[in-house]
Amino acid sequence: MLNNILGIPAHPLIIHAAVIFIPLLCLGAIVYAVVPRFRGKIGWAVLALAVIAPIAAWLATESGENLRERLIAAGFSQDIIDKVNQHQSYGDKTWWFTLALGVVTLVMLFITNGVRPVPQPPIWVTLAVSVVVIALAVVTAIYVFLTGDSGAHAVWEGAVP
Repeated sequence: MLNNILGIPAHPLIIHAAVIFIPLLCLGAIVYAVVPRFRGKIGWAVLALAVIAPIAAWLATESGENLRERLIAAGFSQDIIDKVNQHQSYGDKTWWFTLALGVVTLVMLFITNGVRPVPQPPIWVTLAVSVVVIALAVVTAIYVFLTGDSGAHAVWEGAVP
């Protein structure tokens, strides 16, 4: 599963979804948490991103694991495999942080949507969830950068003079 798309390794193609949707989730979740007056306008987009971004991260992780196995089977040097392992380590963390951000963002959407079967929570609950969302968004964005940077180094270091 997730080995090839039209004869090309799937991972370099699939990561584009993660590279787009995860930072958009980070940004959308922060704006939703910090600017309440925009919630009605961007809530639907943040909801979609809270679902799509973790799926994109998971697909990138799975396709990356498959590509790593192919590189090992093809006899790539240990130096390259070590770089790929570092990249995979960052990617795994990115997946988990993205999943956590997606879940907490969904919780924030639920408690702030104005239509709920339960009474409105105290303001401190909304503030606490907002702080968690912002913290997770920042950490997730950092790991997206680290993952992409380490992947680019693994691919291009030594390939371009």
